[in-house]
Amino acid sequence: MKLLYLAVCCVVMAIFAWSSAQAGDVIDIGSRRELFIDAALIDSLEGVERKLHHPVPHDIAITHDAPWEGAGSGYHTVIKDDDVYRMYYRGSALGVKDGRLIIGKQVYCYAESNDGINFEKPNLGLVEYNGSKENNIIWDGVGVHNFAPFLDANPDCSPEAQFKALAGTAKEGGLFAFKSADGIHWSLMQEEPVVTEGAFDSQNLAFWDPTAGIYRAFFRTFTKGVTTGNVWKPAGYRAVRAATSKDFLSWGDEADLTYEDSPEEHIYTNQIAPYFRAPHILIGLPTRYVERGWSPSMRKLPQLNHREMRSKAHLRYGTALTEALLMTSRDGVHFERWNEAFLRPGIQRPETWQYGQHYVGWHAVETESSLPGAPNELSFYSSEGGWTGDSNAVRRYTLRLDGFVSVNGNSRGGTMTTKPIQFSGSRLQLNFATSAVGSIRIGFQTADGTSIDGFGLSDCSEVFGDSVERTVVWGDRTDVSSLAGRPVRLIFEVSNGDLYSFQFIGTDESK
Repeated sequence: MKLLYLAVCCVVMAIFAWSSAQAGDVIDIGSRRELFIDAALIDSLEGVERKLHHPVPHDIAITHDAPWEGAGSGYHTVIKDDDVYRMYYRGSALGVKDGRLIIGKQVYCYAESNDGINFEKPNLGLVEYNGSKENNIIWDGVGVHNFAPFLDANPDCSPEAQFKALAGTAKEGGLFAFKSADGIHWSLMQEEPVVTEGAFDSQNLAFWDPTAGIYRAFFRTFTKGVTTGNVWKPAGYRAVRAATSKDFLSWGDEADLTYEDSPEEHIYTNQIAPYFRAPHILIGLPTRYVERGWSPSMRKLPQLNHREMRSKAHLRYGTALTEALLMTSRDGVHFERWNEAFLRPGIQRPETWQYGQHYVGWHAVETESSLPGAPNELSFYSSEGGWTGDSNAVRRYTLRLDGFVSVNGNSRGGTMTTKPIQFSGSRLQLNFATSAVGSIRIGFQTADGTSIDGFGLSDCSEVFGDSVERTVVWGDRTDVSSLAGRPVRLIFEVSNGDLYSFQFIGTDESK
């Protein structure tokens, strides 16, 4: 009996330990929207894969052809502020003459739009340029090389600092903190720089992270060498460093970004921000920079004569190439980076396949679709042209909402199963697309993988179509509140389709 008692105790203790471990492994997603841009929730993929999607090009959104702008205009920021789309960018000339690099006076400019499709340059009358204030310039002081504003989402933000920015170079002493009440009139928050160790010769960013409750900054560094105001000898790879702050003035916890499974590559801009539809996920649209040198293929790229002329000032001016990548993080330091390009240089044509193309503006914003009755979509703004002539431009690209990455199933179909999760809400909504013969079904399982009666795959009505918000039905039921707060797994069966995101919500939005 004593042995039996001990055996029963051991079994009970084992079950308790197993249950505790399982509870500790459960991811509480609440009612957050979850994307498949990373593998954070995925336990297994069988017959399906995660697929990277690519933005679709549209018309030019703005041309930088004013006397104070030119072929060196860049480092764009786009902010959707209620019904206004605000665009910020550096204006300057750029070119090569007689084997020497020519850079014009740098100023920071402002444009705006009521639809995010076509941007106009208001006459602000703030900063004098060549004897006139008839322009859209908002700043020409310290930090003008890489000014990058953001709309501060900190609930404790004071009205006079609703907009903030970090900007500056190593030669100027580092990154300075700026504030503005209206996004147009700017001033320094203090005379001294707030971040002093780094290279900073790129678009350096900062924002309020509502999930962590801190400000985050991401700025240029190099993996080797020395980059100070007095000594400029960078070496190794162009890289990104992170820092955090509670008050935007005192910065610490500096750390170089690390990557899940990516080779060492030059990362120029980083363009990291909380994704506005799922702010617990940070998404970056960095620029990958590569120097490929001269080869038969390089000589087949557009505008060879001008490429050769640029190379006389420095080889990389003619033979370096840039494109946009996609990366994501949930902690602000460790990132999953897609090694496949998110935005390639594209079909060869003038003003493409050159150093400076596809520096994507910071960050994606929501715009109306050009298709009548279609849901809104994401717009990206990417640089095009430069080095040649007196102007360059920004082209708009679009992607469906949440459409960065999908769980994709071919005609044979397959399944994706999540790790144990816990949710709140009463309806499950999907953002998905299928072919006419495709389908998606969803089943609930216990944490140990047992199908839950009434909510299994076989109980789920096939979901097909193409929608950014469709409520899932099991038999004649959409209410899953009986499963809320419990450790469960979701199993998604996908055939001839793509699943982009899912979210548990509180009301029936059956669409």
